[in-house]
Amino acid sequence: MLPHLQDAAVLDLQPLLQKALLLQTPERLLSRLVRRPPLAPEVLVAHRGGDGLLGLCVMRRLNRSGSCWGVEELRLCRGALSEPGSPSSRQVEGALLREALHRCPGASSWITRVAAGHQDRLALLREQGFQPLLQETLWYWEPYPAVAGPPAAAVPPGDELQLRPLNHRSAPLLWHLEQATCPAQLRQLLDRRIEDVLDQSEGRGLLWVDTSRQQAVAAVRRLRNHRLGPAELEVSLHPGWSHLHGPALARLVRQQAGGLSPLRLRSDSDDHEREHWLSELGAVAEGEELLMARSVWRRQEARQLSRQSWRLDTVLDPFKPRRRPVPTPLQRGVAVHHGAQPHQALGSGR
Repeated sequence: MLPHLQDAAVLDLQPLLQKALLLQTPERLLSRLVRRPPLAPEVLVAHRGGDGLLGLCVMRRLNRSGSCWGVEELRLCRGALSEPGSPSSRQVEGALLREALHRCPGASSWITRVAAGHQDRLALLREQGFQPLLQETLWYWEPYPAVAGPPAAAVPPGDELQLRPLNHRSAPLLWHLEQATCPAQLRQLLDRRIEDVLDQSEGRGLLWVDTSRQQAVAAVRRLRNHRLGPAELEVSLHPGWSHLHGPALARLVRQQAGGLSPLRLRSDSDDHEREHWLSELGAVAEGEELLMARSVWRRQEARQLSRQSWRLDTVLDPFKPRRRPVPTPLQRGVAVHHGAQPHQALGSGR
């Protein structure tokens, strides 16, 4: 289908689709040997008559364990859908999304983002069990050239902070910082580990570490970007250190940007302090997105349930009420006991 994916709706995804095709066989072989992040995403194509492309869906595993997956792209080819006899846009989108959800049996949660004003897509996601967890504002930023000075980013005066690069040694500090800044429900669905933080950061990031507590209080990292467009930076700030919003944090962001321009940043729509800081930074709000999540509840196998029930029944067996034993009936002269030899009965026999 790759030669037929020339529709304007998916033309910008050509590099991603070619990579997925080339790495398909190595991906299957390596997945049987080691646990590691996927080399390429999964791509589903809806077509009619072999070459009539209707739409496609791109999904990717978001952690090494495979418990969380993300729907990155859901595109439609409007030209093909306008032909007589073609299915509706809602039918194609629904079929692609349902196939994506059933194609990964080991996934326990799904994440996707959608523009806040895209009502049709929001309705489709709700039908498939997605619920909004977070509303974010997208910021477009073109950093001006850095002023000549020391290469290291300055730290706020009065705070015992140390600048550290993101690597295998400092990754646990960033992981703990993300656990503190991420909402509890979203944190459970993402199910990230330390190695997942490194995978998604491309090993690029800077941290401010409180040396007295050995705790990361702020971090700026470059996210792995699979889409065309500006590179994306993520700024994480501990809830108890919001006073760090200022010129020093701006210099840290510029240093991590490393001359890249333009850039994209995100902020929680309810974080007015972050929004004010980004405005002073020179960023321009592009719009709002909703982070939608779906949790999958799975019924355990009957065999496992019966085994667990047997174990529970065994544990509770000593505590069950006991019936009084029924006495063995006596026969005249002889009483028979199971497992013992017959012997003379006690009684009045003479």
